[in-house]
Parts: sequence; structure tokens; C-alpha cells
Amino acid sequence: MIALSSTPVLSTARLTLRAPQAADWPFWRDFAMTDRAVFVGGPMTEGLAWRAFCHVVGMWVLRGYGSFVFSETGSATPLGMAGPWHPINWPEAEIGWTLWSAGAEGKGYAHEAAVAALDFAFGTLGWATAVSYIDPANARSIALAQRLGAVLDPDAARVDPEDADLVFRHPAPGART
Repeated sequence: MIALSSTPVLSTARLTLRAPQAADWPFWRDFAMTDRAVFVGGPMTEGLAWRAFCHVVGMWVLRGYGSFVFSETGSATPLGMAGPWHPINWPEAEIGWTLWSAGAEGKGYAHEAAVAALDFAFGTLGWATAVSYIDPANARSIALAQRLGAVLDPDAARVDPEDADLVFRHPAPGART
């Protein structure tokens, strides 16, 4: 197995967060090609899912950080992704998350992974601020952002000025609940 070198591995009470690996591709693909992926550009064709997955890997190579794939500690089965995300044309750096497995919903995994990702972004990367861009129809992600202490920032720049995405601003680590 080929892995990205020099990428950190984070641990929480229940999860291991690591850089994406080739073995994660089938799990991402199976998620991305369904209606569950509607808020991240899905459902995608297999080709588009592949390009999106390569974008995730490329973020680590080009930025030195990116989304962590997370799984239950001791398991090789990925449950989703969470982490710093900043494509070149985005006005601000984001903390994003996705749950690939419907069976993982409602268990607090996305929250736990997002907290670790925020701590990494603010602590290790030295970010002073972070946002999450969320579709107004994505009630679960809005609830998670609010649970993380993020507040709606109506004045923040959007990825696309015509886009209806909401921008939630995350508090610094000491201010989070």
C-alpha cells in the first residue's frame, strides 16, 4: 500500500484520523455515487468521484494538509472524512466533514472528528479562523456546526457569490464548548 508520507495521524476517544489511502477509494466511491452525497456534488459518476477523491489526496500534497479519513480505532473501515479544506479559489479555509456510511450517522463520529480537525487547524496549522460552507438544506451539517460552536456569518465571502451556501464561523479552540 502506498501512503502519503509525513502526514499526521490524530486520535480521539474512539477514532483514528489519517490521510486518505488508496484502500479508501471504494468507500468514497460508494458514498459519492449515491444521493447521500448531494451536499458535496453528488450523486457523482464514477469518473467524477475519482477526480473528487484525487482532489482530496492532492490537497495534502499541495497544501500540506487536508481532510482526514476517519475510522473507529482498530478498524480499517473508513466512516468518513473531516478536516481542513482550502481549494485555491475559496475565499477562506474551511473545516469540512462527510459521513460515508449511513450506519455511522447519529453516533457523534462526525462531531468527534471535526473537533480533532479544528484542534489540528488552529493548533498545528496556526489558523486564526475557519469557516464551514453549508447548503441551507443540509440540516444535519448545520446542527453539527452549531454544536461545534460555529455561528452564522452573513457577511463572509462565499465560494460563489451566486451560491446560497451559509457560512458558519468557528470559534477559536478556547472559546468552543
